[in-house]
Amino acid sequence: MRKLIAVVGMSGSGKSIATDYLENEGWTKLYFGGITYKLMAEAGIERTADGKSEKEFREKLRRDYGPECYAKFLEPDIKKALKKGDVVLDGLYSWYEYKYLIERFPELKLVCIVVDKALRYERVNNRIDRPFNREDIMYRDVSEIENLAKGGPIAYSDYFLFNNGSLDDYHKRLLEILDDINKHEGVK
Repeated sequence: MRKLIAVVGMSGSGKSIATDYLENEGWTKLYFGGITYKLMAEAGIERTADGKSEKEFREKLRRDYGPECYAKFLEPDIKKALKKGDVVLDGLYSWYEYKYLIERFPELKLVCIVVDKALRYERVNNRIDRPFNREDIMYRDVSEIENLAKGGPIAYSDYFLFNNGSLDDYHKRLLEILDDINKHEGVK
């Protein structure tokens, strides 16, 4: 049976470390944010450096197509990718998206990446690509929790990976999670 994992967590927790690792191990990585970029390009809307155009476009998509729309848009790609191998989802944000996907893919497992808030804020502030200052990341956190129901998938995760230590510790825990998923395939 093919594996389907969604990596969840707050911004700056280290989700991309897990998804990039799995992609390098042969998994197909599907990125929810890629839907925004693709549809913006098709609509002729340019991405702004401050991310405002993306935010407005995402909000419009959710208003027009429902809060689970990203899962709906990605569903055909998930089905296609699962025919070829294991799949990791990067960017599942909302409880609505999770509920939509778990009904269609009961094998879906949520892996939540967790890091102390102060360290997470420091990491986001020091990013080369898309850095946020403390106030901006705090605003984003609250907005995602209140407007996207982001807390649901985090709280309901099947596995937790704490990212306060070394990269070796991170990879070791990720491999433990994958081993446990392999052991329990088919178990509900």
